[in-house]
Amino acid sequence: MKKLLALLLVMQLGTVYAQNFKFAFVTDTHINDANPIPSEDLRLTVEDINSLEEIDFVLLTGDITEMGTDSEIEMAFDIISQLNVPFYIIPGNHDTGWSESGGVSFIREFGYDKFAFEHKGYKFIGTASGPYVRMSDGHIPRDAVVWMDSVLAATPKDQRIINVNHYPLDNSLDNWFELTDRLKQYNTQFSICGHGHRNKPYDFEGIPGVMGRSNLRAKDEVGGYNIVEIKDDMAYFSERTPGQTTLDPWRKVALGARTFEDENFERPDFSINEDYPRVNKRWSYHSDANVISTPLVTDDLVVYGNSLGKVEALSNLTGELKWSFQTGGGIFSSPAKYRKQLIVGSGDGFVYALSLKDGQVIWKTKTGASVLGSPVIEDGRVYIGGSDGQFRALDANDGKEIWAFEGLGGPVVSKALVYNGKVYFGAWDKYFYALDQKDGSLSWKWSNGSPNRMYSAASCIPVAHDGVVYIVAPDRYITALNAENGEEFWRSNEATVRESIGISEDGNWVYGKTMNDEIVAFKTGKEKAELAWRMDCGFGYEHVPSMLIEKEGDVYFGTKNSAVYSINPKLREINWAHKVDNSMANTVSVIDGHSLVVATMDGKVEFLEF
Repeated sequence: MKKLLALLLVMQLGTVYAQNFKFAFVTDTHINDANPIPSEDLRLTVEDINSLEEIDFVLLTGDITEMGTDSEIEMAFDIISQLNVPFYIIPGNHDTGWSESGGVSFIREFGYDKFAFEHKGYKFIGTASGPYVRMSDGHIPRDAVVWMDSVLAATPKDQRIINVNHYPLDNSLDNWFELTDRLKQYNTQFSICGHGHRNKPYDFEGIPGVMGRSNLRAKDEVGGYNIVEIKDDMAYFSERTPGQTTLDPWRKVALGARTFEDENFERPDFSINEDYPRVNKRWSYHSDANVISTPLVTDDLVVYGNSLGKVEALSNLTGELKWSFQTGGGIFSSPAKYRKQLIVGSGDGFVYALSLKDGQVIWKTKTGASVLGSPVIEDGRVYIGGSDGQFRALDANDGKEIWAFEGLGGPVVSKALVYNGKVYFGAWDKYFYALDQKDGSLSWKWSNGSPNRMYSAASCIPVAHDGVVYIVAPDRYITALNAENGEEFWRSNEATVRESIGISEDGNWVYGKTMNDEIVAFKTGKEKAELAWRMDCGFGYEHVPSMLIEKEGDVYFGTKNSAVYSINPKLREINWAHKVDNSMANTVSVIDGHSLVVATMDGKVEFLEF
């Protein structure tokens, strides 16, 4: 009897697996505040899908918007919600990398940033893939990996899985292996993605992969998408032009029981740690979500926030969690200390002051949108920018607003420089600002002339010396500005610096991290751009905004794959390098010439001694 029931169960499962269905695969819609054509393309696609009776549901695989603004997300939701069938959606790098809410608005509008559902015997699992607020490689959020473990734990090993992501499951994601290693333990049929704006077959370590074309029309008269048909143990991918035709399948994937071979696939290389054994971990802590800020280090604690909105305080000595505090939105703000409290911004729209002793709220100040900028505290004032078009000065004792500058056209995501009676910062609106420190009035603002706001000097932390403010930006220039009036002293693209800058303790050199291997130093001064030296550190392609910090004569910085470097700028030699994981290393918190704390995008926080 038991054998008969088992046979019937197998037959039933086989019947479920054999069911046929179709779904629409739409990606890279890039809804744009400044351009109505992407919205028109998406409307035509939605209308076309609604006209097709055989479509069961729609998968939208990221880059739904161009800049992740609240207005773009709302516009996209208004169009997508006109679908007559269920849809499942995830964000891409354009939705999160420049997001004014740190991804909070996407979740608020669509209800989630990851999904798992079952349809006719198949389980679909989709995750977001960052990066978030900072430029870096793609990254499956730490909280999504933790969540995926729980989803897979509840999945039978033989159930057919279809993976959904914005990026391909390759090294364009810095933690691709965290997905492939997990998916290969199950009966994964294929993985679909966007990002590349074209139809392209892939093989992800034995997992069949499919990249879909962008919904944008490009040079054609109308955009397009793919229809995926699951039929008789085969998946057929066919491009469709809305209102016109569906082409013959361009990709076919055989379905069925999968086994994956254990081969020597590419994995992160940590051998650099063996080359520099003088570096030791005092402790390491792995948060349950991304950490995208610089930890605050006190005599007793290391404190930071994570992308799930939690502030965590660890023992400086042991790394043990001492207390935590939950805010209502992701934290991308680096906390600052004022007396016996820390001050930090949150994606929930508040600036918080918490007791360093136990994390209790001392005060909180509400703003009009997410606060992704980091606070600077001077003379009892907190200077911090937000995503509501305002930059504020608050009283550090009670959080009351002293002044607010309301002229911003984009979010502030970095930390300001307070120098010579002014507050300097960039925003994702093409401008760099100088405000009067006393009353917040605009002293001047400067633009590099690019019409593209992605070239704004918004991620760097400005530095200054002898009346000159220095900034870098994605336009790959270093710029020297008159601190008093914003006049350009000089600009240089002789070295391909991007968003990482620093200054020597004696003020003689401005440091920059280039996009390939090199640290460079420009002489400070008003007359001309003078490249003093270059140093090849061998870190490879590089584009993350991890600032250069000089302490006791040595310079420290992080890279996109979490290798932290210490160099001697006078001898132009590497003191040491140490790799933490394989995601972006935030600007490090240097304690002294023998210790520092580093946090990575994947949520690793480590205390290094050397």
